[in-house]
Amino acid sequence: MRKTDVLVGAYRCHGWTHLMGVSALGVLSELSGRRTGCCRGKGGSMHMYYARLYGGNGIVGATGPLGAGVAFAHKYLNNGGVVFTLYGDGSANQGQIHEAFNMSKLWNLPLVYVCENNKYGLGTAATRASASTDYYTRGDYVPGLWCDGMDVLSSRVAGQFVVDWVVSGKGPIVLELETYRYTGHSMSDPGTSYRSREEVAEVRAKRDPITSFKEKLLKYQLATPEEIKAVETKTKKIVDAAAKQAKAEPEIGPEELTADIYVDYDWPIRGLYPGVPHKHLKVAKRK
Repeated sequence: MRKTDVLVGAYRCHGWTHLMGVSALGVLSELSGRRTGCCRGKGGSMHMYYARLYGGNGIVGATGPLGAGVAFAHKYLNNGGVVFTLYGDGSANQGQIHEAFNMSKLWNLPLVYVCENNKYGLGTAATRASASTDYYTRGDYVPGLWCDGMDVLSSRVAGQFVVDWVVSGKGPIVLELETYRYTGHSMSDPGTSYRSREEVAEVRAKRDPITSFKEKLLKYQLATPEEIKAVETKTKKIVDAAAKQAKAEPEIGPEELTADIYVDYDWPIRGLYPGVPHKHLKVAKRK
């Protein structure tokens, strides 16, 4: 991604949020509903926003039309930006995804549909929920590309390819990143009733993106074990300190319920009762 490109994230966008510039404290504080979160704790796990990051969106498949809308704005403004809009293997079966495919191709929008296929939905395997699991082919008239999402270098090359494709004026493209979900879908899903523990352990041992990338660095002598260990130690200290501070930070008060609803808005906001307007507060700084 370049500085002109933006991201429309699906439900679990914590890693993407950090990638787009939010600190570890900003992510962990938002997860725990604290004032130091990127949305001052009002968005939580599902709704994280930042410069060039349009969520965190909780509605299954909603990122399809959202991404098309943002891409339309980019084309209208002629700013050269590419939009990455994310959705999962379960969302791939949503009608609004295919409606967005049609509109984005009609208008030849600068848009990359990224299907994060982690093999499992809530309580079931993708093969039980999808008649076809070749998600990169689902665009039909929108071309697609399959990529091993567990391989850092493959993902980087695929990302460069789709950016070049869109920038060259060829219109939208689908990028399927095949990955793997180690844990359950949520607290209500232990993640072991529809697959074996041995399967999860095998993927961790053979295909984990972090350990396999580390092995490549060592194999081709691009880094020493000591250098990698120093990075791991530094990162752990940053995350541990951020987690500790996030737990200690307070929540915002009810007076901020009407804060930062709009970017620029000076009129009163309608209250719960007629004739009782609320002033729109501006707390967050514009990025």
